[in-house]
Amino acid sequence: MRVVLALGGNAILRRGESPSAEIQRENLAKAAELVAQIARQHEVVLTHGNGPQIGLLALQSASYREVPAYPLDILGAQTEGMLGYMLEQELLRYLHFQDVATLVTQVIVSATDPGLSDPTKPIGAVLTPEEAERAQEVHGWTVGPDGSHIRRLVPSPRPMRIVPARTIRRLVEAGTIVISGGGGGIPVVRTADGGFRGLEAVIDKDMTAGLLAREVRAHALLLLTDVDGVQIGFGTPDARTLGEVRPEELEAHEFPEGSMGPKVKAALEFVRGGGRMAAIGALEEAPAILEGRAGTRIVTE
Repeated sequence: MRVVLALGGNAILRRGESPSAEIQRENLAKAAELVAQIARQHEVVLTHGNGPQIGLLALQSASYREVPAYPLDILGAQTEGMLGYMLEQELLRYLHFQDVATLVTQVIVSATDPGLSDPTKPIGAVLTPEEAERAQEVHGWTVGPDGSHIRRLVPSPRPMRIVPARTIRRLVEAGTIVISGGGGGIPVVRTADGGFRGLEAVIDKDMTAGLLAREVRAHALLLLTDVDGVQIGFGTPDARTLGEVRPEELEAHEFPEGSMGPKVKAALEFVRGGGRMAAIGALEEAPAILEGRAGTRIVTE
């Protein structure tokens, strides 16, 4: 079975942790062990978040005044290479004889996407009110709420097509574990000469994961995070976590855009596009989720 695994930001950096290379590598080592369990039995395409990392790189770039700050598309490419490199190393500890490859992935978006003029996606570290005010004054950044916290907000257009989708399929068919579309991929638009031009934006990782799963013809999509599934009635005495559900059951509920909303939307689009199963659940339970023993599993049959 061909499976797309989307690692949430908690797989790389938990809230409040220092974004040091050492801590990220320790977290990725734990994630890689779980991914390897699945990869021994299935074809795997792996993707991941990059919110803390791209935010840190943006801050470092803006602090060096000798050259203009690097745009978000270039910083996104840097995070794909950096995190892909660490994931490759950790995976090869468990899969000594299997090929693993990271693709710096361009993702086509629309130049007229309304998300490009409406910064809503949080990236980087949590800011104090004083730090947020300084970021606005010094760097011209948009800042705003991320739940009860304050973070930098950037544009987030909808992904339309994975540029190297055919290459990914060929690699997977040849037995390679492919790390692709990290951080939602690099947002690009077509140019008049047939090439691509990057945009100052960050695509939602879950939406790209769903598109990636459809374009590489995956059978299953696992959106792995730090909760055990989709919960309805959150914060009430009647709260419960869903197990196996039909798409229409999920559509009867509303989920916040800043957390579960994109995951549910990506899962629904995948199964409605022909996928066998999409699932949302805890990273630690990934093998059990794929076997139907954990997480919220969305199926059409």
